[in-house]
Amino acid sequence: MQTDWRTRYDWAVEVTQQAAKLALGYFEAGLEVEWKADHSPVTLADRAAEELLRQQIQRYFPHDGFLGEEFGDQPGSTGFRWIIDPIDGTRSFVRNIPLWATLVGLEYRDEPIAGVVCAPAFGHTYRALRGDGAFRNDRRIHVSQVSALNQAVLAYSSLSWFRKANKQETFLNLLSKVQRSRGYGDYYGFVLVAQGSVDAMVEHGVHAWDVAATRVLVEEAGGRFTDWDGTPTIHRPDVLATNGTLHAEILQMLQG
Repeated sequence: MQTDWRTRYDWAVEVTQQAAKLALGYFEAGLEVEWKADHSPVTLADRAAEELLRQQIQRYFPHDGFLGEEFGDQPGSTGFRWIIDPIDGTRSFVRNIPLWATLVGLEYRDEPIAGVVCAPAFGHTYRALRGDGAFRNDRRIHVSQVSALNQAVLAYSSLSWFRKANKQETFLNLLSKVQRSRGYGDYYGFVLVAQGSVDAMVEHGVHAWDVAATRVLVEEAGGRFTDWDGTPTIHRPDVLATNGTLHAEILQMLQG
């Protein structure tokens, strides 16, 4: 494994935990919410956490690139790019629901190589480096072995996203085929796939910073992560993450 990958990965774990701790302080204190042009919420905590991440990473890797939800794209010259979501699940954050996390993904030459997800309200840090496996804190995690859709647990964010994608009936049909469905949205559905607690997470309306970290986690835990066409990418709004064995069947339904 390349030394420069490991060095950045180790720093990613540390700095993600720092930013998540900062955001947790705002979460516990409460704060005002602003609304972006796309009607999504943003808080002082989002901006402060992303600023901390950028400043701390640039101390050691000043020539790496960055893509963040709040402060946009900054090209680099090393082939590495950090993809940052300071608070994934801001809608939960502002409603005092603890299902939010700080996400840091790392690419090398456009390929995701590492991901860190810190959920400070639960005391959990999920992490993965390409070729090294996936972990929750220090415990190795793996996707489930469920192979039948009628025995599966499916996670999703909100029916409204599927309505916007004109996939409402397709989505409802999928829900009717699984054993259970749960609205574990945002980062949480993906890490539940990685640790084997649910068997699939289907989502629409995401950006690269929402899934750069979780894609590596799911894949290093033995799962599969694609768009609804079956392409492994973080640059589409439609996402499917599964334990692998259910992937083809769910894709076929989503494409129907």
